[in-house]
Amino acid sequence: MFLVSVLLCGLVLCPLCLRLLFPYFWADFVYHTELVRILLKFVSRRRRRPLFFALDRFLEQVETRPNKPFIVFEKEIYSFKDADRESNRIANALRGASGLKPGDTAVLFMINEPAFIFCWLALAKLGCACALLNTSIRARSLVASFRCCRGAAVLIASEELRSSGMKSLRRLAQESSDSAVPPALRANVCFSSPAVYIYTSGTTGLPKAAVITQTRLLAALAVLAANGVTHTDVIYVTLPLYHTAGFLVGFMGSVETGSTIILRRKFSASQFWDECRTHGVTVIQYIGEVLRYLCNTPKREGEREHAVRLAIGNGLRPDVWKEFLQRFGPIDIREFYASTEGNLGFVNYTGKLGAVGRVSWLHRKLFPYALIQYDTERDEPVRDSRGLCVEVPRGQTGLLVCEITGLAPFVGYAQNQQETEKKRLRHVRKSGDVYFNSGDLLKIDHDNFIYFQDRVGDTFRWKGENVATTEVSDIIGTLPFIQEGNVYGVRVPGHEGRIGMAALTLMEGMEFDRDAMFTHVCRFLPAYARPRFIRIQNSMDVTGTFKQRKLGLVESGFGPSTASDPMFFMSDSERTYVTLTPDIYQQIISHRIKL
Repeated sequence: MFLVSVLLCGLVLCPLCLRLLFPYFWADFVYHTELVRILLKFVSRRRRRPLFFALDRFLEQVETRPNKPFIVFEKEIYSFKDADRESNRIANALRGASGLKPGDTAVLFMINEPAFIFCWLALAKLGCACALLNTSIRARSLVASFRCCRGAAVLIASEELRSSGMKSLRRLAQESSDSAVPPALRANVCFSSPAVYIYTSGTTGLPKAAVITQTRLLAALAVLAANGVTHTDVIYVTLPLYHTAGFLVGFMGSVETGSTIILRRKFSASQFWDECRTHGVTVIQYIGEVLRYLCNTPKREGEREHAVRLAIGNGLRPDVWKEFLQRFGPIDIREFYASTEGNLGFVNYTGKLGAVGRVSWLHRKLFPYALIQYDTERDEPVRDSRGLCVEVPRGQTGLLVCEITGLAPFVGYAQNQQETEKKRLRHVRKSGDVYFNSGDLLKIDHDNFIYFQDRVGDTFRWKGENVATTEVSDIIGTLPFIQEGNVYGVRVPGHEGRIGMAALTLMEGMEFDRDAMFTHVCRFLPAYARPRFIRIQNSMDVTGTFKQRKLGLVESGFGPSTASDPMFFMSDSERTYVTLTPDIYQQIISHRIKL
């Protein structure tokens, strides 16, 4: 009887002890079990013969659930079978009209619409790669994007086609057969073959085409499934399909799970929740400032009345994270860290506010990574006497690097060996090893959570200290009159490093409160990190994926004559921000005003 009592007591106390001593035990157990399952499925698919690719997973869905809605776009509904037939028509039309051959690359220049997905499926069936161009790029960026992928054909959105003399693919497709495309056309496609070219946002220069191989695409299928998405879910895709999040997570995730995509041309904060309710959306995507835009919309009745249970994405600031949950209900936020060309990712499966993931022994064993010391002034890693990189201790910020291996490959950029080589960091832990340089600064805390801090190109050095622009943006973004802040460093003649500046957009109907701004930054930021210059803008300059552009702002500097925007200077003597006049500017340049 005593033994039974001890056992019962143990059964009661064991879960309690686990919760107290190891609060994330079960979350870690579930995540690592899922990680192993995904890897086993990936290995199993790699061993299939004939070779199994992402397209084959789509064809499996066509066989399994032919009549299930796959894409809902405005008033149009396409089942998996419809998508298969439409892509067959396009593929057959391309074979006859464009001269595309297996192994060629076609350029896709389209906004979000079903034809985008049909065209990619058609090209995959023809054994062709597809370059996904950002529809907002122009001039030099557009020319450079065309050149690096060496496209043999260009597929343009119907809106663009109206003003050109090109053939109408839509008309040709309507006149073509919807019979299956011969698998022999893609017989030479292998795992290392390029499947998609996805372009970097070009926030700091011309876009580069990251090569996404068939292997990488096969691995991308698992992203939504690994976060609990199934065929019963409805996914709201408002992000551009030409971007990693829209294509690899939204589209490819639905191909894997058999879920329904509610496709929208562009993100709209004002119509977001209405459309979620109309279509019974259960999963939403975000990136950058998307959730902040939702939080900035006027409050309405019934904001929590929706079916959304999961939000997955990256770039969510802690203050927005908290506000979003308080306002729109208990939605499971899955913040993750990844990059288009990178070979490593993290996911915050516990819901820890602000973290991009949680690290573990198993994860590091499978994908060997390190956080290393980085000299932002010299723009290079710190090395020891042996020439090897120096890892930062837990709790400190370091540059994230991941060893390039068979399981974690890095292919690089199309026709750009120089930029590809820049991302390879050699002699990290031992002589001769090669790691992928993420270009991102992260930090691991003592509870094994990992946090994104900044990008090495964004972090600047002032007064001998590193200033993380993301951290400064988060702090000034808590002021009630600021809608959005873009922090960067500008050079001042005669001074080492770069001094802090912030481009701000204000809440509608509100003015820039100089005194409150001064008091706030002095209270929450060290002297070296306080933005000494402020620029008020009507709208923030962002990329098509809502990433803030900094390069143009950095180049324009802080002179009052460089822009028509109102400019302010942080005056220590007056304890406020004052209008940056030509006279004050000259005093700064001549060093009569000390910085």
